[in-house]
Amino acid sequence: MPSADKIHSRSLLEWYDRNRRRFSWRAAPGRKTDPYRVWLSEIMLQQTTTATVEPYFRAFTQRWPSLEALASASLDEVLHAWQGLGYYARARNLHRCAQIICSRHRGRFPDTETALNALPGIGPYTAAAIAAIAFDRPSTVVDGNVERIVSRLFDVDDPLPESKSRLRRLAATLTPGERAGDYAQAMMDLGATVCLAKKPRCGECPVGHACTGRPRADQLPRRTPRPARPTRYGLAFAMLRTDGAILLRRRPDRGLLGGLMELPSTPWRERPWPWPSAQRHAPGEADWQPLTGTVGHSFTHFHLRIDVVVGHASDGKIEGVWCPPGQLSRHALSTAMKKVVRHVFYHHPNIKFTLPQFGVPS
Repeated sequence: MPSADKIHSRSLLEWYDRNRRRFSWRAAPGRKTDPYRVWLSEIMLQQTTTATVEPYFRAFTQRWPSLEALASASLDEVLHAWQGLGYYARARNLHRCAQIICSRHRGRFPDTETALNALPGIGPYTAAAIAAIAFDRPSTVVDGNVERIVSRLFDVDDPLPESKSRLRRLAATLTPGERAGDYAQAMMDLGATVCLAKKPRCGECPVGHACTGRPRADQLPRRTPRPARPTRYGLAFAMLRTDGAILLRRRPDRGLLGGLMELPSTPWRERPWPWPSAQRHAPGEADWQPLTGTVGHSFTHFHLRIDVVVGHASDGKIEGVWCPPGQLSRHALSTAMKKVVRHVFYHHPNIKFTLPQFGVPS
């Protein structure tokens, strides 16, 4: 008599063979999986949707078709290509990881969770996903989709995030010894298309017969309420030169948005900046004038409100990069900073140049 976990994996894999989603990074049935493409896609997919990642993945693999090509690129090139994906530490770690694998592992990905987890930007989930999908290791891959599926299969009433370790243990009981990569992707597809967070399609579920939480699936998993996101405040300095160029500077490599370009700004803090305090952070002397309105942007853990002042440079000895407005799209700016730039261009009465086009690679 086959065990319940074998019935589960067999039913799920049969469903996956008929219904698998097609993505640029997935190998076709019967084709060899490329670890480079698996790794690149998994890093891009961290906290990002598949629809958003698709054009970026295609652009990256066209420009850098191999790990060696990516390792040879400059960090500025990688950050620029990453614009719009957010969480820029992922791009910095991606570049560093490629260089380490080329220099220390002769360009070959490690094939175990432990070795993968030691690389920059690869945590437990990503290590398990690469080990399973790229090397067919029987690794248990647990993301938000899998947590939701497992909480319903086993009718787990304990709320997230407190129940994470229990859900991981339960998920491990289901991981098969064969076709581990297909099984991991089948769980991802099941969570994305059938076992939905809202209005789950239980009647279409290939493992619904084994789901003990099915009568209340739309109530699981339970979650501990999140605290409200705080608001932080900053002030950006739009310094202009007589030829229309605008001053940019590079953020420190470490920390949020590290290594990206920005308009010189104050630090972000929990209360608004009065002008005497903010002025000390100005990049140079200018007749600073405030712009109407405030730029808003939301990060995962906080909301940001940025006031903007505009001034014309009175001293040529100012640290930073003077950028003609038509070349702004060549620099790696965060989404928040692009909003600031657009705010300047829309609201400053004396700026007549064309609004730069910040786009997603196609």
